[in-house]
Amino acid sequence: MRAIVLMFDSLNRRMLPCYGNTSTHAPNFSRLAERTAVFDTCYAGSMPCMPARREMHTGRYNFLHRSWSPIEPFDDSVPEMLRKAGIYTHLITDHQHYWEDGGATYHNRFSSYEFFRGQEGDLWKGDVTGIDRDQLGNFAYRMRQQDKVNRRHMASEADHPQTGVFDAGLEFITTNAGEDDWMVQIETFDPHEPFFSYDRWHRLYPDNGKDFDWPPYDRVTEDEATVTQGRNRYLALLSMCDANLGRLLDLMDERDMWKDTMLIVCTDHGYMLGEKGWWSKSVMPWYDETIHTPLFVWDPRAAVKGERRKSLVQTIDIGPTLLDLFGQAPTRDMEGQALSRTVRSDTPVREAGLFGMFGSHVSVTDGRYVYMRASATPENRPLFEHTLMPTHMRARFSPEELAEAELFPPSFSFTKGAPVLKMPAWTMGSPWSYGTLLFDLETDPEQETPLDDPALELRMIGLLVDLMRRNEAPAEQFERLGLPATGTPDETHLLVRAQWAQVQTGRRRALRESDFPDDARIATTTIGELMKTPARDLLSKRLPQPQNDMMAYLMSGKTIVQLAATHPELTRDRLEEIERDLAALSPS
Repeated sequence: MRAIVLMFDSLNRRMLPCYGNTSTHAPNFSRLAERTAVFDTCYAGSMPCMPARREMHTGRYNFLHRSWSPIEPFDDSVPEMLRKAGIYTHLITDHQHYWEDGGATYHNRFSSYEFFRGQEGDLWKGDVTGIDRDQLGNFAYRMRQQDKVNRRHMASEADHPQTGVFDAGLEFITTNAGEDDWMVQIETFDPHEPFFSYDRWHRLYPDNGKDFDWPPYDRVTEDEATVTQGRNRYLALLSMCDANLGRLLDLMDERDMWKDTMLIVCTDHGYMLGEKGWWSKSVMPWYDETIHTPLFVWDPRAAVKGERRKSLVQTIDIGPTLLDLFGQAPTRDMEGQALSRTVRSDTPVREAGLFGMFGSHVSVTDGRYVYMRASATPENRPLFEHTLMPTHMRARFSPEELAEAELFPPSFSFTKGAPVLKMPAWTMGSPWSYGTLLFDLETDPEQETPLDDPALELRMIGLLVDLMRRNEAPAEQFERLGLPATGTPDETHLLVRAQWAQVQTGRRRALRESDFPDDARIATTTIGELMKTPARDLLSKRLPQPQNDMMAYLMSGKTIVQLAATHPELTRDRLEEIERDLAALSPS
């Protein structure tokens, strides 16, 4: 047997023809649906990018214990397990996060790997022309500046890293088509932002010529024409992905590989393209557009094609499915299940599944209902990292963070007897601001009408607590969420009604800068500039405080109105009050 895993990043299932979108030019995704079992109820688990990939390796959720992180020394890695069992594993990717501090242990789990440079802010080509040296420590500035440089080296489609990934993927398959016992993971960063593609793809959709292809991680503050342009640039890049998918399907046809080669086509998460007034992911609750993902599986043992599967499956099932194909047993720490029987006959593998991001909502779904549990208090505490690999996404843990670390005894079975470092954690905002959310996807697939149903909430709390306990969630996670670590949950643990005010304010659309006078300081002057004036003390008391230097950098480049887009507590009344106080400090 052989296996091909084709992984896209930020693939929104609602943009695909086989999931109901008739306006997208993606004929090869339709062709893929005709050749595979198509899963209608697949949910990602640990978010975002690297936590999702850690799930693919380990077959278990990781967001309850750890934020963005490398593979830990105690983690079971499916590519490594296969390699040790004599199965050759190869990674081909343009996903630059593998080479940053927070992802540096993934690629060496494979037998070999290839990396194509230039996506997003990949620190690739060096060009100091026109740089603002005062901003070199600001990762947000550095990413966008680097992206401008990188694009100059992608003048043609042949130069695009996505093209390189698929060229190398087809080369590996062609070279090894006559061999047995191998697995290749062909992984492109696209259609992740920035949505950079070429004119032939832009012409497939209405296009005003503006390069709005990198929306912020924020609420939508742009006008509707700009939102449409951003969405169409995403679709253009998706169509480019579709064309390369077609190249892979062509090769499988030419080489008659369907008889003995598994094909899994998946993504790490989705992406919001203006829905509910949001761009991107991570900064809002994990709505359906971001967490309910597409999944296609061809298993030559079952030979099921052109059929839909309704059973609830998750990212944690991909690793065990690969192990099963090659006759390898999962480890005792794997919560994921092999999907062979689900592909064959839609046999369920779980009643409910967890999903979320470290320090954010902890959510559960049974496939119909979705329950997003917020923190019980605005402070979103207690919250701790548990790790033996103290790195963030793009940085090592600071000495100040490590100074508060303690060696936590080996209390989690999945660490295999190893103690871990336990230290206070930080997050980008508090889930309390959005409240605890409950939705019925059958009657409300757009999640526009949150429910206040105590009986249903209590049932979903039971599912949530059971899964948290099975996955050995730290005691402080139960405390943070106001849930019992032991015993049976009851009516005292309900939160929807108690947080209904946050539910309502957290769902409001963003204020726009045009909602305020043209000379309003809150809409025209960045926070960084205001903090250099006598307004510093005033703003320090009125604005959310950054928890670290990275958050301070991000805040400093925004106006107060832009900051309010992701801080629901900054209502229009509060913003107008801040504007009056700023005017009083500087009457001119």
